[in-house]
Amino acid sequence: MKAHRQSKIKQIIENQIIETQEDLAAALRARDIEVTQATVSRDIKDMQLVKIPCGNGKYRYAYPMDSQTLHSEDRMQRLFKELVKKIDYSENIIVVKTMPGAANSICAALDNARWPEVIGTVAGDDTILAVVKASSMAEEVALKLEAMSMGLK
Repeated sequence: MKAHRQSKIKQIIENQIIETQEDLAAALRARDIEVTQATVSRDIKDMQLVKIPCGNGKYRYAYPMDSQTLHSEDRMQRLFKELVKKIDYSENIIVVKTMPGAANSICAALDNARWPEVIGTVAGDDTILAVVKASSMAEEVALKLEAMSMGLK
């Protein structure tokens, strides 16, 4: 079922402009594939879908063409610069607020960066929680992420 669903997702995003997880879930339901938002979110992460500009300040899901591009530091910086609104932290948790629907793409990029100080991440629609190994590392990681969101290296 998962392989069939993900195959349909690939077809949908190649033939339609899908801006949000809700749009994708509706498109799947229109094809008689019942899904929850959580399932769609997992599929987006599993398939490493990315958000690309589609004009008028809007973004759509796309299938990554090149895995090297998908995991590059430059790509991650572009995503942060274009889609991150706010970064904050408390103890060993960093909260990244994004444009609606962008959290999964940014979260996947952060996961694939394999920063040793980041234990793991969880993405919602417009919020990412990143868990850092030690509280003492949180400020440094948050500042690094903030610099990327401002286009600094």
